[in-house]
Order: sequence, then structure tokens, then C-alpha cells
Amino acid sequence: MHKAQKEIKEIINQIDVVIEVCDSRLPFSSENPMITGIRGDKPLIKILNKSDLADPQLTKVWIDYLQSQHNVKAIALTTEEPAGAKNIAGLIKKLVPHKNEEGKQINAMIMGIPNVGKSTLINTLVGKTKAKVGNEPAVTKAQQRIRLEEGVYLYDTPGMLWPKIANENSGYRLAVSGGIKDTAFDHEDIAFFAAEYLLTAYPELLKERYGLDELPEQEVEFLEELGRKRGCVKAGGHVDFHKASEILINEIRDKTLGNITFETPEMVEKENVYFEELEAKRIAEREARKEARGRGRKNKPKKKKSGRNK
Repeated sequence: MHKAQKEIKEIINQIDVVIEVCDSRLPFSSENPMITGIRGDKPLIKILNKSDLADPQLTKVWIDYLQSQHNVKAIALTTEEPAGAKNIAGLIKKLVPHKNEEGKQINAMIMGIPNVGKSTLINTLVGKTKAKVGNEPAVTKAQQRIRLEEGVYLYDTPGMLWPKIANENSGYRLAVSGGIKDTAFDHEDIAFFAAEYLLTAYPELLKERYGLDELPEQEVEFLEELGRKRGCVKAGGHVDFHKASEILINEIRDKTLGNITFETPEMVEKENVYFEELEAKRIAEREARKEARGRGRKNKPKKKKSGRNK
């Protein structure tokens, strides 16, 4: 990730337009906050990919929210039929009209965290397999330069995660969607996180999918009900929460459960304030401990010299 970031910074001065591919189900959690600092004031095309998996009403809300930001254009594309992808080259030209002249080259850079569908999108743009595609995060390993059409070139970059996720809930959302490898989180942890949200945001989807007339109030009770419905019962009649968790997570990821978006702009803004205040508190406490240790050393009495040293 550090190497990828360094390579991007080395060529960013040559780039006219930055394209960031995000997951429509979590437009905030799947964006890379480092991109804001890297791109500066360059135009940004925000692509909300996999919109066929997301809640269409919330996708519209997110597009309006993103386009209210400076120099940002947002569009939604689907996984299976990204018809709008063919218009991206034209959109790139519109964003830099001063370079949209014969003989001038326009350079765009496409970025995105692992497993948001960036490589599949590139293949659609060029009409042939140019970028490596896979279901696992971090398939693209190095930069590629691709000609989209006359005068428009696209620089592909490896999927780049940031060193620290400031909003802890974003980590769980990425895990639920498959943006982070399953080995990074316990299945039960992310299933409990997902269930807590779904019980509030999409109760009818849960009722319909798992044949429940009434939903439990707590996520642990819901997963227990799901486990019993699907036969995830161990000896002694205890529910196998690991198997029940796998069922829920897999059915979220493959759209079996329905169109789901895991965050809204309002929700994210509130969370960011909370985690910023929490981080500021942690830093203040850490500095206070350092200062206390420093005072302790200063006030520590000096050892008396032994008479043998006189």
C-alpha cells in the first residue's frame, strides 16, 4: 500500500482527472480518504459501482450528497450491465474543456480500494480484457496505462487501503461487503454488526427472507432464530452461531437478502464527529500519561553517593 501511494504521488502532476470507484452499498466506507489530499483541486469522478446490490433510493441520496462537494461528479453503475461506463471518456473530456482539443492528451487516473469492481469496470471501458479481474481483494498489483480513445488515457492503480480506519464502523461495513478479506474479522462479529443495522433499517427484508412473523429486538436473538430456521443446530440443541453468521453474510453479499445500503450521509457525519472526539480524547489521555511520567522522572530523588566513592 505504501509503495502504491508513493507511485501515485510521483505521477499525479501529469493527471488531469481522478476517478474513484466506490461500493454503492457503502459510498463513504469504501472511499479512500487519502485521495482528497493526493488529488488536490483536480476534478473527481465518483463512481458508485455495484448499484444493483444497493438500495436505489439511498444511491440517489448519495449521488446528490457527493455532487454537492467541490469539483465532484458522481454516477452509479451496475455490476452486470455497466452501460453508463461507456460515457466516462466523454465525461472526462467535459471536466477538462481546456484540454479537449485535437492533439492534446488527457490523462485520467482510476483508483479504488480492493474488491470494488475497478478492474471489471476498466474492461468494460476498453471493450477487452486489459485489467486482471478476480473475486479476491488486491488483484491489480502495479500501474497500467490504458488508451480509452483518441487523446484520452487511463492510468490504473493497485487497490489501495489506508493505514488506519478512523471510523471503526467502516471497518465492519467493509468486512460485511467483502471489501476486507474474511481473515481480518471474525464472521460472528460482522454478522452481529450487520444484524443490528438490518433489524432497524430493513426489517421487512429479514422477515420475508427468513420466514419470521415477528423480529427479535436483539441481534443475538435474531441470529439464533435464523440458525434454527436453517438447521444450524449443534448437539444439545445449541445454535451454531458461526454457521448462522456465514449464512447471513453470504446472503447479504450475493443480493439474496435484497438491495441494501449500509450507510447514509447523515449517519456517517454523526459517526465521524463521534470518532473524531473519541480520538482527540485518546490523544489527550496519552499526552497526559507522557507528561505524568516526565514529572515522575524529574521529581525522583537522586541517589546519595556512597562513602566508598568519596
